[in-house]
Amino acid sequence: MKKNENLGIFILRLAIPFTMLIYGINKVIDGTGFIGSLLEQYGLPKIMANGIFVGEIVAPLMLMIGFRTRLAGLIFSFNCFLAIVMAQTQNIFKLNEFGGWSIDLLFIYLIAGIVFYLSGGGHYALSTSSNWD
Repeated sequence: MKKNENLGIFILRLAIPFTMLIYGINKVIDGTGFIGSLLEQYGLPKIMANGIFVGEIVAPLMLMIGFRTRLAGLIFSFNCFLAIVMAQTQNIFKLNEFGGWSIDLLFIYLIAGIVFYLSGGGHYALSTSSNWD
């Protein structure tokens, strides 16, 4: 069977960001109160919670269409890193009720963002000409 890395990248560019986009849409509907509270605990302004929309809506949409894929991958990963540091630190060494790692999904998202940064958007992307694509 012939390899098709570009098709593989395209499928991942649709699947991984789509699932993160659902979290972002939920925050549009329900608000960012929880994140604002976390920011206040760290002495940061609550308004910074709106940055979550960049990491959970803008970056996933950029990844899905293949626009500035490398930049979007960095934003995507940074968003997940902040979520782990700010809200999930206590779960880093814990298992969930099913025996899986408590932060497995966030970790997968973080690594996927790094992979998008390293691989770029592939052939089936909106833009493929600059260093950030």
